[in-house]
Amino acid sequence: MRKWLIPVGIIIVIIVIIGFWVVGIKNTALKHNQAVSKEWGNVETTYQRRNDLIGNLVNTVKGAADFEKGTLTAVVEARAKATSITIDPSNVTPEQMAQFQQAQSNVSSSLSRLLVSVEAYPQLKANENFLKLQDELASTENQILTARTRFNEQVQIYNGYVLSFPNSMFLGGSYPEKPYFKSVEGAEKPVEVKF
Repeated sequence: MRKWLIPVGIIIVIIVIIGFWVVGIKNTALKHNQAVSKEWGNVETTYQRRNDLIGNLVNTVKGAADFEKGTLTAVVEARAKATSITIDPSNVTPEQMAQFQQAQSNVSSSLSRLLVSVEAYPQLKANENFLKLQDELASTENQILTARTRFNEQVQIYNGYVLSFPNSMFLGGSYPEKPYFKSVEGAEKPVEVKF
């Protein structure tokens, strides 16, 4: 009479072990997903810092020089467009990432034109506030690079986990693959500097 309890007990133990294993897979995927979201928050924070510095830089340039209005307008418009694009890191798509990167690329491009135009204004180049803002901007660009690199590293860990077998069987579509930051179009070409 008790002999039938042994196979039933073994089956129940096996089901419990498999259940804990599946829960462990889902919890680890959740942990990796949260790490990606955290790193995305760091990326957004560094871009926000750059946007804040750009406002100060534009105001300093306006106050210190009779400046080319088109360049300042381009910087302000690019900054406004970049801040209007938001991404939910838990549902980020390659298209959203491309749109975000394009907007940030436009900010970088217009900011570069602004800094090149400043060369024609010696009193502005010597302005202590301007020099400090320029240094802060360079530091922020390095922080952006670091944040994007860390984001990509975390995406690699996440994607490797959720796409590997057998994890992908148990996670289904609830943890989709996340896109990486990629270089902007034409970044592989060297920058031509003319004097």
